[in-house]
Amino acid sequence: MNFDHWRFTVRGVLMEWLRRPEHAIAAYTEAFRADPRDVQAARSIAWVYARQGRWQESVTWQEKALEIEPEHADTWFNLAYAQEQCGHRDAALACFQRVTALKPEHDRAWYGIGMVHAHQGDHAAASHALQKAADLQPMNDPTWYALGMACHHNHDPDGVKRVIEHCLTHTPVSARRLIKETHRTDLMHLLPPE
Repeated sequence: MNFDHWRFTVRGVLMEWLRRPEHAIAAYTEAFRADPRDVQAARSIAWVYARQGRWQESVTWQEKALEIEPEHADTWFNLAYAQEQCGHRDAALACFQRVTALKPEHDRAWYGIGMVHAHQGDHAAASHALQKAADLQPMNDPTWYALGMACHHNHDPDGVKRVIEHCLTHTPVSARRLIKETHRTDLMHLLPPE
């Protein structure tokens, strides 16, 4: 047993609990130095940086974690999110796609792919990815709303109508909002009375 590694890991956890992020980072870094194969130390450092909004540092440590465990879908997802926060949309997209290659049922990764495509103006690709996310999580209101807007920007009125009809089954507020924001007044008759 590597006593230094264990001691610094416990110190990192304690410093996180005490809300002392710089001390937690220092402790986890020492744990990582004591055992450079400690993927959890790398992930913990990335997490603390992310909680502080220090996205580039989080990216660095997510990448270190992936050097150790390259097939870990959730680490790829966290890297994708951090990349997106840094404004590196192409890198984020590649990471989100890696997540779905490793774990096709990862609905949040499909949502991420859809949102990156939407920001890039590729609304057909956004609609496709967001539909996959919606299929995986049929009650996820933000996904359905984003899908409706992607269909609207992709000039797919039938897609917008289908999304609105779905939203009416569980979130009439979102259906109303989509009708308003997509200028689909022809669908107002579908809404329940206020």
